[in-house]
Amino acid sequence: MKVNIALLTVTDTRTFDNDKSGAILVEKIKEANHNLLDRKICKDNKDDILVILREWLENKNVDVIITTGGTGLTGRDITPEALEEIADKHIVGFGELFRNLSLKSVGTSAIQSRACAILSNGKYIFALPGSSGGVTDAWEGILKHQLDINHKPCNFVELFPRLKEK
Repeated sequence: MKVNIALLTVTDTRTFDNDKSGAILVEKIKEANHNLLDRKICKDNKDDILVILREWLENKNVDVIITTGGTGLTGRDITPEALEEIADKHIVGFGELFRNLSLKSVGTSAIQSRACAILSNGKYIFALPGSSGGVTDAWEGILKHQLDINHKPCNFVELFPRLKEK
């Protein structure tokens, strides 16, 4: 099953020409045979992030939103705070598993990541770091498998029809 994905890079410095992490995710999405429906770049500004995320949350064709950037500890890193404003549920295990995977590649520096995931309006939103290593770890270690309907014993895709249940 093809998953429809929207990709947002949150950065004060990158453009489509030099957004290495975004380019890696574009390639990974393509390799997995999913559909990249939209790709945008915005500044580290909570209001700008929320405008884009809300637009995608209302788009019935979008299944999954992936952000890259803004998950660190600096004053400009506010992607998790933006997600907090629109979260219906937190997928706590995503951040835990991501930091565990990162420990193997960046050691104790993994503690500085605030990578996280939520459910909002029946859609998954994954907030990944802006580093190329971080997005690669997140995709290869988690998303590639969880966005594959054939991954067992369970995966995110098989839950799509039930995410809006009351």
